[in-house]
Amino acid sequence: MQKPNAQRERIIELLEHKGGVTEQSVREVAEETGVPQADIWGTGLFYTLVAKPGKRVRLCDGLTCQMFGADKLAEELAAQGKEVERVSCLGQCDLAPASLDEEMELVTYGKVETRITPDDPELPLNLAGPVDMSYSALAKVKTMPAEEVIDELKAAGLQGRGGAGFPAHFKWNSLREQPETQRYVVCNADEAEPGTFKDRELILRQSHKMLEGLAIAAHVVQAKEIYIYLRGEYVNEYRVLESAINEASSQLADYDIKIVKGHGAYICGEETALLESLEGKRGMPRLKPPFPTVSGFRGKPTLIHNVETIACVPAIIHRGGAWFNSLGKTEAGSKLYCISGHINAPGVYELPLGVSLDELVEAAGGYVGNPIAFSPGGASSGFLPISQRELPLDFKNLSEAGSMMGSAGVVVINDTVDMAQAAKWQLEFFERESCGQCAPCRIGTRYIHRQVDKYIQLGDPATLSMAEDVGWEMEEGSICGLGMVAAKPLESARKHFPEAFKVRD
Repeated sequence: MQKPNAQRERIIELLEHKGGVTEQSVREVAEETGVPQADIWGTGLFYTLVAKPGKRVRLCDGLTCQMFGADKLAEELAAQGKEVERVSCLGQCDLAPASLDEEMELVTYGKVETRITPDDPELPLNLAGPVDMSYSALAKVKTMPAEEVIDELKAAGLQGRGGAGFPAHFKWNSLREQPETQRYVVCNADEAEPGTFKDRELILRQSHKMLEGLAIAAHVVQAKEIYIYLRGEYVNEYRVLESAINEASSQLADYDIKIVKGHGAYICGEETALLESLEGKRGMPRLKPPFPTVSGFRGKPTLIHNVETIACVPAIIHRGGAWFNSLGKTEAGSKLYCISGHINAPGVYELPLGVSLDELVEAAGGYVGNPIAFSPGGASSGFLPISQRELPLDFKNLSEAGSMMGSAGVVVINDTVDMAQAAKWQLEFFERESCGQCAPCRIGTRYIHRQVDKYIQLGDPATLSMAEDVGWEMEEGSICGLGMVAAKPLESARKHFPEAFKVRD
C-alpha cells in the first residue's frame, strides 16, 4: 500500500537518474518515495526511455526516416558493432534519417540544416527574427483587466495549434470560473507525432515567446505554478529552455516554472495522459468529463496549451486579436507548418492558416520527383492524393476531406514509395504507441498492423477483409484520439490508392 506522504511524482525521474528499471533501482526508488515496488515496476516499464537499462543508439522509425533509408542505416550501425533500438519518431523529420547516440545526442546523416521562413516582423512567431527578452506583453497584461485579455484571444480566433483546434479563450474562461483557487498552467511540449517538429524549432529559436505566453496565461487565470512537459528525446531543447528561464528570471519571478522531462511515450501528448505522467503514473488518458480546466493536475483546475498556441499570445496582446485573425487565409492567424519528405527544403514555415500544399511546397523549394500523396497533419491524418494539393490546409477543410489538420506535420510522398508500405509504417507507430488501456485500441492497432504485414508478404487483399470493421470499432470505442484515428493511415490509403492493395504476384 502507498504511504500517505508518498512522493509518486518523483519516481520516473529517479528511475532515469538510476539508469532505468532494474530490481535494484526499483527497490531504491520505493524506499526513497514510499511508493510500492509493484507500482514503480508498472510505471517505469511504460516509458521507453527508462524501461530498458543501458546505453544504445536509438534510430527513428518515423515515416520520413523510413522513406530515407532507416532500415539500411540500422544495418550499417549494427555492422559497426552498435546496439540499435528502433524507436518511434524523434521529431527530426526534416533531417531524416535521424538517431540519438548512446548519450542521447542527435545524430543526422548528411542533412544538418533546418529551413525556416525568413525574418519578417509581421509574423507573430517569426522564428528567424530577433529574440525579444523585454517581456513587454506581460507588463502590458498586468495593466489590463483579465476579461479584456480573454476578449483579445477570442477576437484573435486562436485555436489549439497542437492538433485539437479548440478555441483558447474557452479554456481561459473556464479556468477563471472555477471556485478552486489552487490552479496550474501546463505547457504540452511533448511533440512526438511523426512528421512534426515545429515546437522543436520554436523552443530553439524563440523560447522567450513561449515563456512569456505562459506567464501571461498564469497571470490571467491566477496560477503561480507553471509546468513545461518536454519530450525526453529533446536534449538540446531542454538546455536551451533551461537557459532561457534563467535569462528571464527577473521577469518571471512571480512564477514557479518547472521543466519536466517526458520519458518516451507518444500518448503523453494527449493532455490527460500528460497529467497522469506529471503525477508519476503510467501515461493513460483519463475519461472526460471532468475536463482539465475543472480537474486537472493534482485534481486542480489546469490550463494546458501546446507550445505554438501559447507562443502566439504575446503578439496578440501587442497588436490585437483582430490583427492576428486577419493573418489567416481561410481561418484565423498564421500557422507553423512542418514539411518533410520528397521536397527540396524540409523545414518549418510560418504561413497564413489555410494555404494549399502547393503554396507550402513552393516555400519549401518545390517537389522532388513525381509526388503522388501527402500526409497533411501527422500520422493521425492519414493520406490524401496529390490531386487534392489545392485543398486549404486548415481545420475545417481537411476535416471535410476526411482528414485532419492535426499538428500540421506535412509529409510529401512521391512514386518511389509503395503506399501499402507507407501505411504499414504509420500503423506500426500506432501499435507501438498505444497505451493499452482500452481493448479497441490495444487489440485493433496490433491486428491491423499485422494484417497489412500479411498483405505485403502474400499479396492477397483478403487479408484485409476485416480491417474496415476493426477500424470502425476502434473509432467508436476508444477512450482517446489515438485509438480513434489509428486505422486512418490504412483506411485513407485503401480509399485513395486502391491500386496499391490489389492482388500481387
